[in-house]
Amino acid sequence: MKSILKKLLLGKISNLERPKYNPIQKRIQNIRSIWNNDHQDDNGIEKIIRLFLSSSQLLFPGIYLKFLANKKGVEYEDLALDFYVLLKVAFPTLILMNHWQNNTWLVWVLFYVFLETVLYIPTLIFASDSFSKPRSYKRSMLLLFFNYLEISFTYAVFYSCDSYLNKPFTHWFDAVYFSIITSSSIGYGDYFPVTTIGKFLVSTQALLFLFFIVLFLNFFSTKIKSKGYFDHKNQD
Repeated sequence: MKSILKKLLLGKISNLERPKYNPIQKRIQNIRSIWNNDHQDDNGIEKIIRLFLSSSQLLFPGIYLKFLANKKGVEYEDLALDFYVLLKVAFPTLILMNHWQNNTWLVWVLFYVFLETVLYIPTLIFASDSFSKPRSYKRSMLLLFFNYLEISFTYAVFYSCDSYLNKPFTHWFDAVYFSIITSSSIGYGDYFPVTTIGKFLVSTQALLFLFFIVLFLNFFSTKIKSKGYFDHKNQD
């Protein structure tokens, strides 16, 4: 049974040499490279934003989870990241299904991990001059889909925290429905925001959809390969 699970979850264990830098070292080296203008002659607001985005990843648990899993191998790092992404999708779903929106500390924890996802994509695009080739583009697309679900479910929790819309939700999935409809910019009109906070949530979600999905899908589909901070063989 153990061998079956190992084959299922880890696949074929590679014999590749372990990357020279672990995830934390690569992130720190990335920050130094931006500061020293090693690969891009930026300044002003562009440099400030790039430094902020690159540094922000050190504030969240994802990079430290990758660091710990990296000690066992690249496959374990991928597996740990997969479970972490799935956990981040399940977390807002559990809040909705169990009506835990009134637990303020849970909502703040949700907002914290939500920020990690929101900042991670622009970090990849704007704070790195090199995009390390993933082991599988299909896996990357699948993780992107789960990231989208996480954002949609998280916004569903935000919408259900108070009376931000024209009428209350009668079922927990109503909040998910409204969130997905909002992100796709359809808007059937059965639910709509009537408060300033509600309008702010709807506006930011629509902007995130355009930025997160369209820009990142375009970035991935081109499979950019350019010289930058790290060797392309390294996994970011």
